[in-house]
Amino acid sequence: MDHFIRDFSTVRLSDVAIVGGKNASLGEMTTALADKGIRVPAGFATTAAAFWAFMDANALRDPLATLMQQLDRSSFSNLAEIGAAARKLMQNAALPDKLKTEIVAAYHRLKKEGDLAVAVRSSATAEDMPEASFAGQHESYLNISGEQAVLLAVHRCFTSLYTDRAIKYREDNGFEHGKIALSAGVQEMVQTDNGCSGVGFTLEPESGFRDVILLSGIWGLGENIVQGKVMPDDFYVFKPTLRAGKNAILQKKLGDKAWTLCMDDTPGATSPVINKPTKEEDRRRFVLNDEEVLKLASWALEIETHYHCPMDIEWAKDGTSGELFLLQARPETVHSRKTMASQQQYLLKEKGPVLVKGDAVGEKVATGTARLLDSPLEAEKLQEGDIVITGNTSPDWDPVLKKVAAIVTDSGGRTSHAAIVARELGVPAIVGAVGATAAVRDGEVITVSCCEGKTGYVYAGKLDYEKKEIALSDITMPESTEASLIISDPDQAFRLSFYPNDGVGLLRMEFIITHAVRIHPMALVHFDQLKDEREKSMIAALTGQYADKQQFFIDKLSQGIATIAAAFYPKDVIVRMSDFKTNEYAQLLGGKDFEPLEENPMLGFRGASRYYNPLYREGFGLECAAIKKVREEMGLTNVKVMIPFCRTVAEGKKVLSVMAAYGLSRAAGLEVYVMAEIPSNVLEAEAFAEIFDGFSIGSNDLTQLTLGLDRDSALVADLFSEEDPAPKKMIAMMIQAARKAGVRIGLCGQAPSDFPDFAAFLVKEGINSISFNPDALINGITNIREAEKNGAVSSAF
Repeated sequence: MDHFIRDFSTVRLSDVAIVGGKNASLGEMTTALADKGIRVPAGFATTAAAFWAFMDANALRDPLATLMQQLDRSSFSNLAEIGAAARKLMQNAALPDKLKTEIVAAYHRLKKEGDLAVAVRSSATAEDMPEASFAGQHESYLNISGEQAVLLAVHRCFTSLYTDRAIKYREDNGFEHGKIALSAGVQEMVQTDNGCSGVGFTLEPESGFRDVILLSGIWGLGENIVQGKVMPDDFYVFKPTLRAGKNAILQKKLGDKAWTLCMDDTPGATSPVINKPTKEEDRRRFVLNDEEVLKLASWALEIETHYHCPMDIEWAKDGTSGELFLLQARPETVHSRKTMASQQQYLLKEKGPVLVKGDAVGEKVATGTARLLDSPLEAEKLQEGDIVITGNTSPDWDPVLKKVAAIVTDSGGRTSHAAIVARELGVPAIVGAVGATAAVRDGEVITVSCCEGKTGYVYAGKLDYEKKEIALSDITMPESTEASLIISDPDQAFRLSFYPNDGVGLLRMEFIITHAVRIHPMALVHFDQLKDEREKSMIAALTGQYADKQQFFIDKLSQGIATIAAAFYPKDVIVRMSDFKTNEYAQLLGGKDFEPLEENPMLGFRGASRYYNPLYREGFGLECAAIKKVREEMGLTNVKVMIPFCRTVAEGKKVLSVMAAYGLSRAAGLEVYVMAEIPSNVLEAEAFAEIFDGFSIGSNDLTQLTLGLDRDSALVADLFSEEDPAPKKMIAMMIQAARKAGVRIGLCGQAPSDFPDFAAFLVKEGINSISFNPDALINGITNIREAEKNGAVSSAF
């Protein structure tokens, strides 16, 4: 085939200098990964030689070089002027006849008969290479049909080498303008008008966690997702269990998908594509089913394995044939270059009025002046360190955004342009902050907080915050005593997994139920019996996708647990079954109809006593179903469970019997622990050890019940102390009894990190593990190591 044209089937990754990074990658997937079942739409690329022939036929090199010499490289004040002049030169030039003939011939070979709709995309010889930070600097054209339209699109791609953002990009990255060639990729369009498309990353893009694949999708063409015009559906897939053939989907998050970008074949249409409002029924359903998610994730994993690095991909589904295709794959360039030797931790020291919230990008905090911009043409309003508030961003914004302290957009998701650029620049962003441009006033001082989980908040005013640098590489783990984490928020799990740890000693289920489920489980079991019509309507709206409302609880709870279990896999993750008190359960939607009023909920109908009682047994069954799904269907067998507030051995046996009836049995390999937080647990430790696999000391409850006080009462709060001789004696007895019985025992609490002497006491008694809240973990590890160094270590069993 002629040197001006290369079919994708003849291109490999080593041909970057010939067809650019984007087209070389398409050729690599076409030729090297077809046997893996990966489908890439057919196409061809113009070569660098074709571009230089165009440049030389029109004598463009010298005039363009002269223009670039006139560029103001200090403030880029004349960037728009120079860019416009360069593009005018390119636009007024003509494609050589030989090149046009070869493009038309290649197009005919591709289309076979009739006019075929194609996408024409730019691929620079340095774009998408590891040393290049940004993709999307040059133009792409969709739904191009017919010889003349294809020729025009190729010419426009050549011209886009001199967009303002592309010029600035080359300046920032040290590329010589006159040495970059532009290859145009012409690829068969996937018919997504009644299908869907999206992007993916083979790592978690906020934390850089390597064992997760994130897929995002929308209805129609993919431009809406990149430009952040809609909130996509998100799917998180766990690589180890995907390889094992399990249902490895950790989370599914439904986006609004408000707009659908379609091809516009209307005669006389001014654009080949048109944005239409998405039908309501399509907004309420996911763009992909589980089988399709797992297929795309498997392809992404194959690509990552082939390229030997984290990748980001573009995909599409043909709405007519139902076939899936990969449209692009390129190396991920943010987290793949980072080392995890240290982590920055941001903590807000105060709160203010919340102006708006959305999806947090990054984990930082920024304060500054809000600047409302409609387009990058208003860049002169922006001062260094301002916070941009806008509807959404596109690659045209790139030169502008380099000055900002943070970015906030009305629309978009974690894979939108604004999110990608924020990660590249290392600034916090909040995307999908619906109403931000109305809620925030231009010129007001605000605080953008992305340190509170996956939800980001814009606060009024300048809030005080703390920034810590945690040198993870300098931390050595204890030799004999395990240091584990206490976690409740799945949104923090991937980030926290990089901390030194021996797993999760306590996963509090209540947080997931409160934030992800929000509904009392018995209100889902007996939905028709609900009396409060308002709450009934809210529950119906939340569970609208589910014919079986109980499955909503199982799915939401299992996804939260699975996310944490995956983050720490294969280390143990001990999940405590629900331990709400009755007054807390009543706060859940529908809860008031199922909870008794108690004088002292702290000592009432809580923990194990609920699980076999008819008032809650069916709700406990849903908790068991979620655990069963995580372990058996999703393959996360590192999950263990723990029973709280189990007053007697007989009660423990009842709970285990109910669990077995719901499919959770110790005989099937499940380990079941019990909280040691009641004096009866200590006094009957030997008998409890016969029916449970281990203990976890709950020092708060054990202290208050030993001292006979209510820790929530301010009147006696000064008497509460785990270091009092009585609770310490109970803890020592508990550890000794567990060691004698040959079962594991740990402790969850703040005291070992706050008080070195208390940590030394636990280590001396021979405790197996101590679990800490994340902000106390490093101090806790230090205290344990100091205790071990001073010889306070009892021999392990």
